[in-house]
Amino acid sequence: MKLIEQLPDLGATLDAWRRAGETIALVPTMGNLHDGHLALVAAARERARRTVVSLFVNPTQFGPNEDYESYPRTLDADLAALKQAGCDLVWRPDVATMYPFDAAFMLRVPDPLADQLCGASRPGHFDGVASVVLRLFSQVRPDCAVFGEKDYQQLVIIRHLVADLFLDIDIIGLPTIRESDGLAMSSRNAYLDQDERRRAPTLHRVLVEMAESLAAGGDFKALHTAALEQLEAAGFHPDYIEWRTARDLSPPRPDHPSRLLAAAWLGKARLIDNVAVGGKTA
Repeated sequence: MKLIEQLPDLGATLDAWRRAGETIALVPTMGNLHDGHLALVAAARERARRTVVSLFVNPTQFGPNEDYESYPRTLDADLAALKQAGCDLVWRPDVATMYPFDAAFMLRVPDPLADQLCGASRPGHFDGVASVVLRLFSQVRPDCAVFGEKDYQQLVIIRHLVADLFLDIDIIGLPTIRESDGLAMSSRNAYLDQDERRRAPTLHRVLVEMAESLAAGGDFKALHTAALEQLEAAGFHPDYIEWRTARDLSPPRPDHPSRLLAAAWLGKARLIDNVAVGGKTA
């Protein structure tokens, strides 16, 4: 496994692979890897001859008073895990490499995709996500890229980005990897104390029950009220629970796959999750 931190070295390695006719998969991450990330690496290895994992904590997707400075950085453990997982190349740029100018070009994600759900609570977050992902795509030029469905709004935005800019990259969404009790794996789960960790799976359970009721013809407004009450009773501070069309996050439409999406604070951790309604996926 190669660890590369400079663009010329990255380009030389990737060019050699391409001359040999080898396909390349990219897994973008911010490090602090867990089994969910490693599942993305495994999926990438199944789809391409070479797997590249980026480790970059992207400052432009963090808002004021968010956890950019304190976001866990665990380089040695990440490299050991990626080597064990069969990663071929770790791309670890610094901020100056990713944003070489003080006045950086930034993408603006269309309002219907960005100004709802997590974007309503984190203004500009998805502009930062889209901008850094486009930079990574330009640097690595992968044949495919693998993202987790846990960050479902992000996945939808990246798919639209690739389609709208005519990028020849196959975007693969991998189902959420969960702990044995249903909690979606996340780097921010480390912020939970022991009691919060015990209560955290309530978010997924509430969503699953709500999705089953919706699929059976239940009323969203009544189910929404009951779900918020359950989360608050378990000590959560809900941000949102919304029902959306899976493909573009528009209001649900008959005969179109849909998702329930939620975010809620539990202590210092902002947890997000989503489930398909009626077993149909986009």
